[in-house]
Amino acid sequence: MIIVMNKSATQDQIDNVLDRIKDKGLEASVSKGIEKTVIGAIGDERLLDEELLASLPGVEQALHIVKPYKIVAREWHEQDSVINISGHPIGGKDIQIISGPCSVETPDQMQKSAKAVKAAGVKLMRGGAFKPRTSPYTFQGVGFEGLEMFREAADAEGLPIVTELLDVRHLDKFLEKKVDVIQIGTRSMQNFELLREVGKINVPVILKRGMSATISEWLMAAEYIASGGNHNIIFCERGIRTFETYYRNVLDVTAIPVLKKETHLPVIIDPSHAGGKAWMVAALSRAGIAAGADGLLVEMHPNPCEAWCDADQAINPDELKQLMSELTSIAQILGRNIGR
Repeated sequence: MIIVMNKSATQDQIDNVLDRIKDKGLEASVSKGIEKTVIGAIGDERLLDEELLASLPGVEQALHIVKPYKIVAREWHEQDSVINISGHPIGGKDIQIISGPCSVETPDQMQKSAKAVKAAGVKLMRGGAFKPRTSPYTFQGVGFEGLEMFREAADAEGLPIVTELLDVRHLDKFLEKKVDVIQIGTRSMQNFELLREVGKINVPVILKRGMSATISEWLMAAEYIASGGNHNIIFCERGIRTFETYYRNVLDVTAIPVLKKETHLPVIIDPSHAGGKAWMVAALSRAGIAAGADGLLVEMHPNPCEAWCDADQAINPDELKQLMSELTSIAQILGRNIGR
């Protein structure tokens, strides 16, 4: 950390800053110039509170040199992490498509969905038993009964399941049902107690970006999970909120290479929630894979017109098959594999 003192800072004020640094077990280097004095903190600067130091008398500015996130940072782990989900790798050269309906509705719907996912060559299935909705009067999911339907339909086709956890009180039931991947949704990205709890288990976690979250905030949310011991984290860009109203959200394709630079963990995108319309899904999916994404979270319903939730953005089984064909071609050009 670098602490820049004001031109008028007194020796007592400089000594006060030095004492604060040394109290945390760090060493300090003082460089006195004609205009200002600069103090360098040497050691694990994460032990120092930037805002506290900046508020001390005589301090003009305090700046961290290293990143505030450590476990998820690429600077500490240069190689790409590959996360194994029930035998299906994601990360490195491996791309995984995760598909299925937005919400679990009926046993018949889930059975048809699972068959369609399997037929398209997709290896992982998604589905929401609990649905966070903007309005309290809209469909909220069928709950634990839906989790039962999901597990049964997916097991029949040999598909690992991905589903969203909304409440830490549901975690034991998720573990009992052997949910293969737990999704933390956009509205829960900074639910720190929930992040801490999933950090204590050994189940892969998809962490969606908050709808207005910065890259740094997103990475720090992942650090909450990783600090608990669970390093099986997958970032999911699902579109951010801007002034534009023509489509649902703005897919931040730029976030893919940025995250690839900042973290060793896999990065996927959710083209369904980004565009909010089925006709956009293929184009956004292609863009994501071309930009380096390690996978997609795509909504597919056996009959989108009858979907109980987000019907406008769900593609049908035939469209999923076509999409898989297109993505396989793009992946091959990049020297990558889809759906191993």
